[in-house]
Amino acid sequence: MMMLQELSAPVIHKRGARIAVSALFFLTGLCFASWASRIPDIQQALHMNDAGLGSVLLALPVGSLISLPVAGVLVSRFGSRQVLIMAAVAYGVLLPVLGLARTPWELITVLICFGFCGNLANIAVNTQAVAVEAMYGRSIMASFHGLWSVAGFTGAAIGTAMSGLNIAPVYHFLLITGIAWTLVLLTMRHIVQQDANVQPNQPLFVKPDLFLLTLGIIAMCSMICEGTMFDWSGVYFRRVVHVRDGLSGAGYAAFMSTMASGRFVADWMITRLGTRKMLLISGILTASGLLIAVIFPYFISAMFGFMLVGAGVSSVVPLVYSAAGKSKVMSPGMALAAVSTIGYLGFLFGPPLIGFVAQATSLAVSFSIIAVMGAAIAVMSTRVKL
Repeated sequence: MMMLQELSAPVIHKRGARIAVSALFFLTGLCFASWASRIPDIQQALHMNDAGLGSVLLALPVGSLISLPVAGVLVSRFGSRQVLIMAAVAYGVLLPVLGLARTPWELITVLICFGFCGNLANIAVNTQAVAVEAMYGRSIMASFHGLWSVAGFTGAAIGTAMSGLNIAPVYHFLLITGIAWTLVLLTMRHIVQQDANVQPNQPLFVKPDLFLLTLGIIAMCSMICEGTMFDWSGVYFRRVVHVRDGLSGAGYAAFMSTMASGRFVADWMITRLGTRKMLLISGILTASGLLIAVIFPYFISAMFGFMLVGAGVSSVVPLVYSAAGKSKVMSPGMALAAVSTIGYLGFLFGPPLIGFVAQATSLAVSFSIIAVMGAAIAVMSTRVKL
């Protein structure tokens, strides 16, 4: 009897850890989506025009960028478990403070802190995911990121309902904070204690090797494509596809549907095809989808193209994070921070690049250029040693 209990304990531990990390991925996605869903209401409450709002929203990525090197150091020194618990609690605390902001400068200050804590939680929870994946001995990273996407849908739905009921953002955010803290309390005892791939004498600061730099560039190319879909898909459908009023969000919905669902089947495909082939397929799907939307700018064909883009980018970041967490020269936290820093540049500068190119030429031309980023993922996947 005792022997059976000893044999079954690791399985129970693996399952508990996976559920805990899944819940915390959901937490980070829910907090971010809750904020994003109430941006129009906060803009109206603070009497900001579009230009003013655009300036304020830059505070979030600034906070995220500031946290990237700090996150790697903290996770390497104190472990992802402690950093994740503290960052998740702080992330939840800052959410209602955003709703209390009464001036744009107050909102900017809180958004920098919100972005800082959010990315700190992101690096820590992905480090946890690497450890849980090592326990299973197979790819499960994409499913974690799939739950982040599901949380995005959930947060948007709750936010839409709260806005429709004219509930002030601060009260909506307090509800989300309560949910976040509950998830932390329920999961903290199941979080992995020891990060994977940590060597006792591993130095804290190490220059990223070619392997990590290549992974970072692949992530950057994917995030440029993601950022384009997030910020410009609606504009593309309105100006290029010429859809009627009310359908401009159809392309974004098509993209998000395959991006979210793709993450739940990606692990199964990775196990059978391998990381390199999966990255190759992802790049081909992304480039093909964008080119279809450009060459055939009609509703059905553009919808199909955007669905291919969603399927293409769905597994790239999880694959890159999983590979980075296995680095032999850096701790998982530092490796993830290094790759995230490079990748996040694409998410930050990709959408503005679209605007500049579109202004100089056309939106269709700018989307064609972004298709090259998808092709670059496919090409680089053949050169990285995975």
